Amino acid sequence: WFKKTGLRELFDEISPIKDHGGREFELHFLDYKFDPPKYSEEQTKEKDQTYESALRANLKLVDNQTKKVKIQEVYLGDFPIMTERGTFIINGVERVVISQLVRSPGVYFTATPFRGKKFFGAKVIPNRGAWLEIETESDGFIGVKIDRKRKAPITQLLRIFGLENDEILNAFSGVDRGEIKFIETTLKKDEAKNADESFLEIHKRLRPGDLVTVANAKTLIEPMFSRLDRYDLSKVGRFKLNQRLGLDKLNKDLKILDKEDLVLIVKEIIRLNNLLSAEPDDIDHLGNRRIRAVGELVQGRLRIGFARLRRGVQDRMSTFDRSSLQPVQLVNYKVLTSVVRDFFASSQLSQFMDQ
Repeated sequence: WFKKTGLRELFDEISPIKDHGGREFELHFLDYKFDPPKYSEEQTKEKDQTYESALRANLKLVDNQTKKVKIQEVYLGDFPIMTERGTFIINGVERVVISQLVRSPGVYFTATPFRGKKFFGAKVIPNRGAWLEIETESDGFIGVKIDRKRKAPITQLLRIFGLENDEILNAFSGVDRGEIKFIETTLKKDEAKNADESFLEIHKRLRPGDLVTVANAKTLIEPMFSRLDRYDLSKVGRFKLNQRLGLDKLNKDLKILDKEDLVLIVKEIIRLNNLLSAEPDDIDHLGNRRIRAVGELVQGRLRIGFARLRRGVQDRMSTFDRSSLQPVQLVNYKVLTSVVRDFFASSQLSQFMDQ
């Protein structure tokens, strides 16, 4: 999976790398291939080597000023290769990467008991990005913590996602379900009155003590939920979210949250609060967990390597002489191999194959 899909995803995420200004150069990652391993498994064990093979990728460098295009095959370092038995040979020692059992991305509804009543909340867990923890207080106020920071009224988050005050009231005006009283209580305690003030208030919670303008607050907060490289529910997370909220599966493939999701999550919290027999989701249920196998674990580490690689490429684009610049000069493959080597050498999940 990693060789076919995992790497392809990383290349597509990073490509094209543009220079700091975004006008001069673009570096595109095209196709890639692995060479056959240098040594056989037996040889690597005898010589205390790593059973690995070289990754080579075709890179296309586009010069936007002169419209010149250079394509070159570039060596991106040696990567450990899995044996037939699903093991890796690192420095002559056979190792196994244990699959990790994690809480699946998605939405979970939680409950806090208070004076014999349950007050419900929700955790929205992405594959990567900011956690949202929504809680109901005993007076009916609904607050949200972004990334475990201080609590803000949920209405501020709804405004950030693009709902106006009257839209918020309309969305929750199910009189029979007693939705509106929760929202009215929350609005009473909400100091912000519009989207701009909401950005400022939430920025105060995330970065207390910083002086801030609306523009700065927007540049910090908007990308947290709208940019795929900052927030990613993943296919699994989107599937679990759709399943739990009863969304139509066909029209929702978004890897990020939108306002419809948020409104449905808050509605579900209110529904559970009003339902006497409601129970929270069981986080230990295996239906709420998933397995991250070795490919996904390596991909996660490599994502960090690619982020470093991108910075290196951008710095070099601005320093080299543009007339003779080749793709191979831009790429420092050592940042990729060092991340992977660290993973196999020192990750808790990479263990000796002794039995």
